[in-house]
Amino acid sequence: MFVELLISARARGLSVGIGEHLTLLEALSKGVATDIDGLYHLGRAIYCRSETEYDAWDLAFAETFQDAKLPPDLRENLVQWLEQAAEREAKAEGDWTHLDREELLKKFLERLAEQKERHDGGNHWIGTKGTSPFGHSGHAKGGMRVGGAGGGRQAMNMALERRWEGYRTDRVLDIRDLQVVLRTLRDLGRVGRVELDLDETIDQTAKNAGDIEIVERRERKNRLDVVLLMDAGGSMAPHARRVEQLFTAASKLDTFKSFASYTFHNCIYRWLYTDDAQRDRMPTHEVLANLKPHTRLVFVGDASMAPYELFSGMSWPGEDALSGIEWLRRFKARCSASVWLNPDPPRLWRHPTVSAIGGIFPMYELTVSGMRDAVKTLRVPV
Repeated sequence: MFVELLISARARGLSVGIGEHLTLLEALSKGVATDIDGLYHLGRAIYCRSETEYDAWDLAFAETFQDAKLPPDLRENLVQWLEQAAEREAKAEGDWTHLDREELLKKFLERLAEQKERHDGGNHWIGTKGTSPFGHSGHAKGGMRVGGAGGGRQAMNMALERRWEGYRTDRVLDIRDLQVVLRTLRDLGRVGRVELDLDETIDQTAKNAGDIEIVERRERKNRLDVVLLMDAGGSMAPHARRVEQLFTAASKLDTFKSFASYTFHNCIYRWLYTDDAQRDRMPTHEVLANLKPHTRLVFVGDASMAPYELFSGMSWPGEDALSGIEWLRRFKARCSASVWLNPDPPRLWRHPTVSAIGGIFPMYELTVSGMRDAVKTLRVPV
C-alpha cells in the first residue's frame, strides 16, 4: 500500500524520491505515526516541500487509503472496543453534558478572571486540546468552543475536503500572489552613495590581528525598470479582471525603480494607450525609443487574432505602417528580457498568431507557476 502511495504521489506531480519514501517507512517503523491521522501529517511533512503541494498530497492520500478496508469481523471487534473505550474516557473526564448553558457560561467567566497565561492541554483552563470544556481543538463533550476548530478531525475527511486546493500553483492569480511573485523580480545593485560595510570591516580587522581596516561599499538601489503592455477589449474581455489585478499589483509595489503601463488592442501598431478607455495615447516609436536595453517588458494578452491583424500593416489609407509582428520584433530587439503572459490555457495556444508571437517572446500562462517561470526568464542578466 505504501508503494501505491508513492506511485500516486508521483502521478500527482510530487517530486518524491526513494530517499523520502524510505524516510517515511523508517519513521513508521519507529512508531512516529501509529494511526491514519498520524500517517497523513507525517507523510505530508516528508513528501511536500511547500504548501503548494498540499493539494496533490491530499489527492494521493485519498486515492490510496479511501478504499482500504478491514476484514468484517476484525472491524466489528475494533469498533466495539473503541466505543467502549470512548465511553470509559467520557465518564472519567471530559464529559460536560450535565452542565446547562448558564452554568457553562458562569464557569467560563470565573476561569477567564483567574487565568493569567496561555494553556494547552489539561481539563480545567481555557486553552487548546485536552478535555477542558473551554477553548478549541480539544476532546471535551458538551463544552464551549472559543474560536479555532474542533478536535477529533479524521485524516481521510481532511484529504477529501482538499482544504489546500487554493495553494496550487496552476490556479489563477490574485493580487497578493502577483505581488509576492513580482517582488522576486527586483534587481538591487550597489549604485548608491558610499557607506560603511560593517561586517566586512570587522572581518578584515580580525584578519589583520586587530589592525583596523575600514571597508566601504555603495548602498543598494533598485535599478529595475518594468513596462507592462496589456491587450484590452475584444477576446480579452473575459480576462479583464485578471489583467486588472496584474496592473494593480504591479503599480502598487515599490519594488521597481520605474514602472509604466500601456494598453493595445490585439497587437501593437502605431499607437500605445495610457488608459483603459484608449483615449490618451503615445506614438509607439516614441515609447520604443525611450526604452532602455535593460528594461523588462511584460506583455499580457491571449495573442489570438485574425492573421492579417498580425502579419499585415494596420494603417489609414495612404500611410505606411509596420505590421504588428514587426513591431513586436522591434520591442524584443530593444529589450531582450521580455516575456508574454497568456491568460488562456496552453491547450488553446495552437493558433497561427499565438504560435508566431510565442516564437518571439517566451510565453507563459497567467498562473502562479507561469508567473514564477516568467520571472526566472526576466531575471537573466542583460
